[in-house]
Amino acid sequence: MKALLGVPLIAIAMIAAAADTVSAGYLGAARFGRSGCCCEEHCYTVMKTCKKVVYEKQDVTCYKTVNETVYEDKVIDCVKYVNETHYKDCEYTVCKPVYETHERECTYTVCKPVWETKTREVCYTVCKPVWETKTREVCYTVCKPVWETKTREICYTVCKPVYETKTRDICYTVCKPVWETKTREICYTVCKPVWETKTREICYTVCKPVYETKVRTECYTVCKPVHYTKEVDVCCGRWETQVTEIPGKTYTKCVREPGTWVYDPCTCCCKYVPGCCKTITCQCPPTKCCKKVWVAETKKKTINCVKYVHETKTREVPYTCCKMVPETVKKTCEYKVCHMVRENKTRVETYKVCRMVPETVKKTCTYKVCHMVPEKKVRVETYKVCKMVPETVRKTVEYKVCHMVRENKVRVETYKCCKMVPETIKKTCEYKVCKMVQETHTKKVPYTVCKMVAEKHVKKVAYTVCKPVHYTKTVKVAKCCPKKVAYTVTRCCPKVVCVQVPVKVCCKVPVCCCPCCPSEKSCGCGG
Repeated sequence: MKALLGVPLIAIAMIAAAADTVSAGYLGAARFGRSGCCCEEHCYTVMKTCKKVVYEKQDVTCYKTVNETVYEDKVIDCVKYVNETHYKDCEYTVCKPVYETHERECTYTVCKPVWETKTREVCYTVCKPVWETKTREVCYTVCKPVWETKTREICYTVCKPVYETKTRDICYTVCKPVWETKTREICYTVCKPVWETKTREICYTVCKPVYETKVRTECYTVCKPVHYTKEVDVCCGRWETQVTEIPGKTYTKCVREPGTWVYDPCTCCCKYVPGCCKTITCQCPPTKCCKKVWVAETKKKTINCVKYVHETKTREVPYTCCKMVPETVKKTCEYKVCHMVRENKTRVETYKVCRMVPETVKKTCTYKVCHMVPEKKVRVETYKVCKMVPETVRKTVEYKVCHMVRENKVRVETYKCCKMVPETIKKTCEYKVCKMVQETHTKKVPYTVCKMVAEKHVKKVAYTVCKPVHYTKTVKVAKCCPKKVAYTVTRCCPKVVCVQVPVKVCCKVPVCCCPCCPSEKSCGCGG
């Protein structure tokens, strides 16, 4: 960097020395500057040697450690227990119930209702509508046309009806029913039951159980433990620490190249021009990762085992046998007999009577009224004109004009008036009377007798025996093997190169300016 800064400083010193020499050589001429000498600026280019840093890309081979998992086959011994089912015969006695159905006759009395239909006359009053036809005179007004004959030209006027909707109240009478509540007494007969308690004796058979204790021989199985030892493969191991080197991350950063000093002739000084920016790829230093790896081992271990051996033994078991003995028992039953006794009662019934009361109701009717409104219309008539002689003729057209003259008329309307007339009507009502008649029936009642019968059965009892079965199986054991993998990294290496740079240098030179000889650039002074 110091060598690069020295080159511009040397150039500046040389330019300053040359300027002093020129000013000293033309000292005499400079003194006559006021009388006719002036300075003229001359520029020239000088080649300057500069150093430039250039980056070259180089490929570097690096190595990283990668763990590779390898599986090895290993044969191990295993034991599994298989259940075997065996059966043995076991004899037992069962008391089987045998049911017998018998029938006995029972006599009982039933009250059977006998219905009689009777009729009676009931008088009631209804309002019967009687319609009368009447007439009434209604006055209304109509417009009677009165025609007049006039004459005019083609325009004429007609009456256009315009309808308006109005409402009016019409009073009319309707019969509104008014209900009155009345009561009346009705006598009726009711059969009242009278219950009488009686007793009777019923004989029936009951099976009485008689228990008897017996002894039977029964076989049973006992599991007897037998102790023994065996060798078993036990899976064990240890943890080992494994160090893995992880390469550093690659990142990109922006780097500026070294700048150069450039001489500026305008300010007569050197300026520092920074270098261009470029992007380079860098890599972080590698890191080490420690992890624990389980190393499996198999060891043999002697263990104590117990197996159970089935042993059959005999024992006497007492049991109770039930025997059903029939026994005749008498019991006294109470039963009720119903006698129907007639009893007269009176009940009060509420009924409604409808009476028609006249009521005046007002309703609103909607009707239309026609007003004749004059409206002007124009009609076009086509007619023929015969031109015999050029003469102007005016044609008169006759037309009729209608004036609406009011005229009163009377019309007769027929309407119906309803008058409610009471009328007495008789109707015959049928009603039923129930009479209870005693009737004796006989029915057969089935009953069941249970008899216990001893029966021997044989059943098979299942028991399970565990049988060990030895077998071998192949297991894959994982093993980590470290492996080095090569990868290429591109690095940028700096290199200094010398470059020739053109530099423009300007200096002032004195020139003689004579007013008598403007074409000559210099005078005789100074040669």
